[in-house]
Amino acid sequence: MSELSFEQMLENSVKTIRNGEIVQGTVIDVKDEEIILNIGYKADGIITKSEYTNDSGVVLADCVHAGDTMEAKVLKVNDGEGQVILTYKRLAAEKGNKRLEEAFESHEVLKAPVTQVLEGGLCVVVEETRVFIPASLVSDVYERDLTKYAGQEIEFVITEFNPRRRRIIGNRKQLLIAAKAEKQKALMERIHPGDVTEGVVKNVTDFGAFIDLGGADGLLHISEMSWGRVENPKKVFTVGQKVRVLIKDINGDKIALSLKFPEENPWLTAAEDYAAGNIVSGKVARMTDFGAFVELAPGVDALLHVSQISREHVAKPSDVLSIGQQIQAKVVDFNGEDRKISLSMKALEQVSEEA
Repeated sequence: MSELSFEQMLENSVKTIRNGEIVQGTVIDVKDEEIILNIGYKADGIITKSEYTNDSGVVLADCVHAGDTMEAKVLKVNDGEGQVILTYKRLAAEKGNKRLEEAFESHEVLKAPVTQVLEGGLCVVVEETRVFIPASLVSDVYERDLTKYAGQEIEFVITEFNPRRRRIIGNRKQLLIAAKAEKQKALMERIHPGDVTEGVVKNVTDFGAFIDLGGADGLLHISEMSWGRVENPKKVFTVGQKVRVLIKDINGDKIALSLKFPEENPWLTAAEDYAAGNIVSGKVARMTDFGAFVELAPGVDALLHVSQISREHVAKPSDVLSIGQQIQAKVVDFNGEDRKISLSMKALEQVSEEA
């Protein structure tokens, strides 16, 4: 029986490995372009930088240190020079695919930083596996510029998983819609018509302002912005402004708001303030051929008939009055039920002459 050579005994004492096998090793050395591992085989294992990561800017010495243990996958048992070529990133990608497949099936919410912003969406990496989030699935509102997400950690779910076609799709919009629905439900359970709450101006239009109530938007119509007259909501409100509003009505998911608080209704004290015979001051708000409407207080207008402007003949109010002009007049009639007040400047002229 022949004796075994030293080389044969050495070869028999170490394990055998095959292409595709997963091995564990200890880092012996880290160079600029490769990592060298002792894998318990007759040759050391080599992980090139390109097989460690797809990021060319990574410095291997910052990521891996001598003495670290690593798992890797065998690409080639013998590269022609007796070395074992290993891959770390492909094994990580396989693990990542498995992780994403499980997340896809369980609808798990994942979190990862945005690694790349493309014209059509965002890229994130989960355990070395790339996930693409199309622009249409990034937010529940249209966003033209996605650069603000660069480097930002975001949550998403996997809604399409097809690694063979390298198509793994993430969806952030779905989570935002679900969260908004929960907030809306909680808000609707909390608020009732007649409640006073706080909100933030979200958008201002010619006909009103949309107020974010913290779960749903309410409409503050131009007619509900003041007891007085508002000509242009954009001159009164700005986006981001905090406001205290009254819940006027709730119809399904539509919320009507108001700033006409009942306790501030100027007609509550109008009977006393504008009783017949009182002399009042006001501002000419608008004019017609038959008279001028005078604002005595926000929400309280009175009619100054053309025949009551002066003892002298006045053909039309605009001949002697102008919009915004401050005048004094005497209240000649008060009708609280119909909210009508009649004024007379002529009556003051009579009083002045008699005096």
